[in-house]
Amino acid sequence: DFVSRLDTLVADAAQARAAGEPLPSPCVQICRIDARTGWCEGCWRRLEEIGGWMTMDEDARWAVWQRIAQRRATAPPTRP
Repeated sequence: DFVSRLDTLVADAAQARAAGEPLPSPCVQICRIDARTGWCEGCWRRLEEIGGWMTMDEDARWAVWQRIAQRRATAPPTRP
């Protein structure tokens, strides 16, 4: 399911960061914005994070991954 897919991507991102490799996109192909939080229900990003992903450097992408982890730990949006 998409939750375990995101969990896998979180681990992949941490491994990529440690190895100095490009970070994977958090996208899990569930693209719905939660009206309450403003986060995508699939990847937990905000619209500006989704739209800017392709032009972000690796440090900015890592910051997005860290915000995703914080969001998941503190206030999860409604899940599909």
